[in-house]
This record gives sequence, structure tokens and C-alpha cells, in this order.
Amino acid sequence: MNINTGQIFSINNEQEFNDLALKIFLYQAENCDIYRQYISYLKVTPAEIKNYNDIPFLPISFFKSHSVISSNKPVEIAFSSSGTTGQITSKHLVQDLSIYEKSYNKAFELFYGKADDYCVLALLPSYLEREGSSLIYMVDDLLKQSAHPKSGYFLHNHEELYQTLGELKSSKQKTILIGVTYALLDFTAQYQIDFPELTVMETGGMKGKRKEMVRAELHQLLCAAFGVKSIHSEYGMTELLSQGYSKGNGVFECPPWMKILLRDTSDPLTILSTSHTTGGINVIDLANINSCSFIATQDLGKIYGENRFEIMGRFDNADVRGCNLLVQ
Repeated sequence: MNINTGQIFSINNEQEFNDLALKIFLYQAENCDIYRQYISYLKVTPAEIKNYNDIPFLPISFFKSHSVISSNKPVEIAFSSSGTTGQITSKHLVQDLSIYEKSYNKAFELFYGKADDYCVLALLPSYLEREGSSLIYMVDDLLKQSAHPKSGYFLHNHEELYQTLGELKSSKQKTILIGVTYALLDFTAQYQIDFPELTVMETGGMKGKRKEMVRAELHQLLCAAFGVKSIHSEYGMTELLSQGYSKGNGVFECPPWMKILLRDTSDPLTILSTSHTTGGINVIDLANINSCSFIATQDLGKIYGENRFEIMGRFDNADVRGCNLLVQ
């Protein structure tokens, strides 16, 4: 395929996005076996598609049952979703890790600046305790780039995390704390700190450890415990190579190579054109060129203008997964 990653990460406008999305779609429609079969089943002729809104979206469940790849290159790593015992987990076969690295680094820099400006603290016990987490791969790299002596993981050692936060506050060090939701709540049950400059980013997920909470209640509790004005969030999943970020109020933004579309909950092949309406989340992730860039997730959400969206919950019959965000 005559597409270099520079094209993906230098998109500047809607026309460039549309042109590249169509180019990637034609490539994947021919080279991704399961996607080609799905398109054929829908009786869609790829060459007739002229706008990304009309591209068919592959149901995310196929990542559990098939190898969703569009290239013959060797697989460098297999990312897997979390799941309870006996559950079938999703597998994302990544054939070029450098694309994932460019994607998360450029997105992080776009929303937060350079990683080496931060002390990066990670409270991600459930992710660390299993293999194949794409989030851990990203955080590992951010920790290396940070190079701050206090950067690191905190498994269950909350006392050490509390002491570290106190030292970083005193030294006025720019700090980001990335944590799975239940672990952040476990920490705040024991400790509180007034650290207004701290960036607290929750990655979602109760993992059955605590009862689900509405997002507003969760964020209010965390804001009070850390002394911050807002709680940031990350929207990503095993099947993607890009993330959206929220800097507060649960409204996410995408990097320029990623888009969120809404589908009708009763007609999955119909894209909703009205914003502020709840629908199924479809993701275009142009970084995912060696897999499938057009994925119909099991999340429900709303969109607000250009590349801004909110997650409202999940379809009732959707599997409970580690990347779940809290029901609004």
C-alpha cells in the first residue's frame, strides 16, 4: 500500500482525512479477509464509496473470533483485552509497533505536551497483573521518556504513592497520575492530598472490584480527594492504535487521524447525522492501517461538534470488559 505514516499523522483538514480514509478502506477491503467477507455480505461495492460516512464498520466482536489483519508482514506483538475466567478475549495482532508508538506519542504531545516534561505515575494493578495490555505498553514508553527519578508504577503500595505525590507537589513538578478507576478509588479511601496542579487521568474500569458509579459522582469524589478541578480520562481499547482524551466533564477529543461517528441503535448500518443524540460508537482509526481502521464498538455515546464525544454506557448485551467506561 502506497501510504506512509507521515500522511496519517499530518492530516490538517476534512478533505485530507476523507481522501486517506477512502484509500485505506480500499486497501483493507481487498486485503483483510474477514473485512472483505463482511463487506461482501453487505453487498457493498468498495469502489462506489466516496465519503468516510458511507464506509462499512466491522463489528468489534470479530477481534475475538478472527485474525483481523490487512498485511502479510510478521506480527510484532499481540495485544489482548482483559476478561474474566472463561471469557473469550479480543486479540489485536500488531504488525508494526512503530505506528502505535507514533500514534500515542503524537496524541499525548497534542493534548499534554512532551512526556519528558512530566513525572509520570501509574496506578494500574489489574493491567500489570496480566500480559498483552496495549495501555501498559504505552505507559511503559511514557515512563521511559519521562526519565524523572520518581516516575514509576505503584501496584498496591499506596503509602509510597502518597509520599511521592507530596514530594512532587512541594517541588512544583509537573505530574500526571494515570490510574484504573477502582485503584484510584482504593487510594482515595485511605489518602487525600491537595495538589491542584496534578493531572489525574482515569482509564475506566471497575473490574468487578467495586459497584459501578455514574461518572459525575466518581469525578466529584476524585476531585475532592486530590484537590483538583477536573478529572481527565483516556478512551482507548485493545482493537485500536489511537486514543481520545478528556480534560474534564467526560467529553473526549480525538487526534486528527481518528474520528467518532454514531450509528442508529436499531439500525447498525445507518449513521446518525444529528449531534447530541445517543447512538452506537463507530471509530475510524487511520493509524490501524495493518488491521481494520473502521470499527463498530459496543459503546453508546453522543457527539458534540468536531471530533468531540461522550461515552454514555454500553449496549445491554455487550460483554463486560476492562476498557469499559462508567455508565453515565
